[in-house]
Amino acid sequence: MRLIFVGPPGAGKGTQAKVICGKYGIPQISTGDMLRAAKKEGRLPADLVQKMDSGGLVPDEVVIDLIRQRTEEADAQGGFLLDGFPRTVPQADALEALLAGRGQKLNGVIALTVDKNLLMERAVLRRTDKRTGQIYHLKYNPPPPDAELEHRADDHEDKVRNRIDVYERMTADLLPHYEKAALLERVDGVGDVADVTQRVLAAIDKRK
Repeated sequence: MRLIFVGPPGAGKGTQAKVICGKYGIPQISTGDMLRAAKKEGRLPADLVQKMDSGGLVPDEVVIDLIRQRTEEADAQGGFLLDGFPRTVPQADALEALLAGRGQKLNGVIALTVDKNLLMERAVLRRTDKRTGQIYHLKYNPPPPDAELEHRADDHEDKVRNRIDVYERMTADLLPHYEKAALLERVDGVGDVADVTQRVLAAIDKRK
């Protein structure tokens, strides 16, 4: 299975990806994780590291090259799940060309859909216990009375809204692109994790 997971911040992509990868025995490939690892290992040029540190976008060709290398590894020969890439149509075209060069195709693109107000609520009400690192939610998973709670800077309302807006702008053309290619499966991302997983699995079954 060669899959792409897309969805706004807080949609639950990471949670669902772990379950799906475990079921199909394929690696979860996150471009963010790969870039951070390459930076840590000193495999990126200094100007690119500087751009990343200042919040700039990494050039598509750099990311595509990392994906090419990662998908050539032994554990990805039976397939993979891309989490967080592509985000634009040019990136999607580059990925398609990479796979076509190997005689491969994508099986499907799973888009988790969650109402914007709920995404805000999920993120803004998150809290972390400074002592244990345990993540709680003031509404859905309240912390114990003795927890030393911390509100991450990324989870403040203005930051969350900006992250969602950036995602929506970047992917505005991507979902119609994959819909036109008959690869897109939209999945309701609201509800218990297990219920969402069943919807995702049903969507993937259609792509086999």
